[in-house]
Amino acid sequence: MSTIKDLEPNGVWKNFYSLTQIPRPSKKEAKVIAFMKKFGEDLGLETIVDDCGNVIIRKPATPGMENRKGVILQAHLDMVPQKNADKVHDFENDPIETHIEDGWVKANGTTLGADDGMGAAAAMTVLESKDLAHGPIEALFTIDEETGMTGANLLKPGILQGDILMNMDSETEGELYVGCAGGVDTIGTWTPTYEDVPTGMKAFRLFVKGLKGGHSGMDINLGRANANKVLNTMMLMAAEKYGLRMACIDGGSLRNAIPREAEAIVVVPADKEEQFKAYAAEYESIVKSEFEGIEPELAILCEPADMPKQIIDVKTQDNMFCAIARYPNGVIAMSPDFEGTTETSSNLATIKMEDGKIVCAALTRSLVDASKDKLAEQIRKNLTDNGAEAYSTGDYPGWKPNIDSPILHTMKETYKDKFGTDAKVMVVHAGLECGILGSKYPNWDMVSFGPTLVHPHSPDEAVNIESVGKFWDFVVETLKNIPLKEEIA
Repeated sequence: MSTIKDLEPNGVWKNFYSLTQIPRPSKKEAKVIAFMKKFGEDLGLETIVDDCGNVIIRKPATPGMENRKGVILQAHLDMVPQKNADKVHDFENDPIETHIEDGWVKANGTTLGADDGMGAAAAMTVLESKDLAHGPIEALFTIDEETGMTGANLLKPGILQGDILMNMDSETEGELYVGCAGGVDTIGTWTPTYEDVPTGMKAFRLFVKGLKGGHSGMDINLGRANANKVLNTMMLMAAEKYGLRMACIDGGSLRNAIPREAEAIVVVPADKEEQFKAYAAEYESIVKSEFEGIEPELAILCEPADMPKQIIDVKTQDNMFCAIARYPNGVIAMSPDFEGTTETSSNLATIKMEDGKIVCAALTRSLVDASKDKLAEQIRKNLTDNGAEAYSTGDYPGWKPNIDSPILHTMKETYKDKFGTDAKVMVVHAGLECGILGSKYPNWDMVSFGPTLVHPHSPDEAVNIESVGKFWDFVVETLKNIPLKEEIA
């Protein structure tokens, strides 16, 4: 049976396979940093690991290309660690299991890591090539892009020498990205008091599962269900009708993923048990109808549970239910300048119990920094009005489009000549590192592109095999056509 190491272009797939064998969840990148450092050094290339763990590998120009502008090929090393509930996988130690299905490469019950392993693999293939024509190359492999863009934020100005940044972290072949959304995380915390469970109660585990989830930037406009919102609405209504009390809650797992699962332990009066179970079944039917055609695997379990020792106080419970019900979630505004592109959004990513407190977190994104800040302020006010402490953190800038970009012009012409069709010029609602990197290197001319990926940040993540070949051919042709350095007067 064929494996991804047998696919073409062979160099790219071979390097991507190597990355699948190295655990590299965000904030746990030590193994892949060491791997990439050895990769550069084994090629005899200048290799630098900076203070935060970014890896920079320099390759001189090929003969006759020395006077071309320097190119930085940029990708991030970390991947989102998401798996199906029934999948046993340790992201810090286990390799990713891949398979080929109907022209796509997928993983077995986990995220694939093609975001951004395909970009990193392409940069590696350029570095080790013996027959490609290119000017001076610097490969920049950043760390912790997915949970805070730490590598981009901590990259020091002046360490890189190139003129053009080619970010390879976009997810649709044939599209050239020249702008992206900025983002900010907002955290809300309630400090409940705990009470003994009254006598005459029955305990249940509520579990929302089977949702598609996905990337909270790329997929936010698809109308998918948010497990935290679904569970909260169920509990809010059951509290009013049946006297539900909550003991604990655990929803979502990552700041930049639409939550696929959420669960809570609750109690209801024993004399309301049958009514409550009937309500749970009815509520599942209502939600399935609401998301018919979007969430075919959606399920809401209501099953007996061990009696908790304590429950949270009614005031905190009601405050949390009210705040989450009013939480802005999903698409807030569409871009008036780029048709079909989300301008502003919010994703209620996680609700957790931490050290006896209830902590919720949302990631707000916008192509307009003022809109992002205004929405974050609205979320903070909603939280504080409902008894929570709230703050925003991790603010990162958007990347303002430059339609007159010289490298964009070069790449559009190259794509047209190579494939006979026009590349689309786009902005993306997801966060790319370009905004942060461009603030440190304002002279850079930047563009982002990549092969076709679907469902990043979820176990359904897949990369289209044919698109990888086109992506690689485009990289090769673009490097041949990089402009000459400007003459110095």
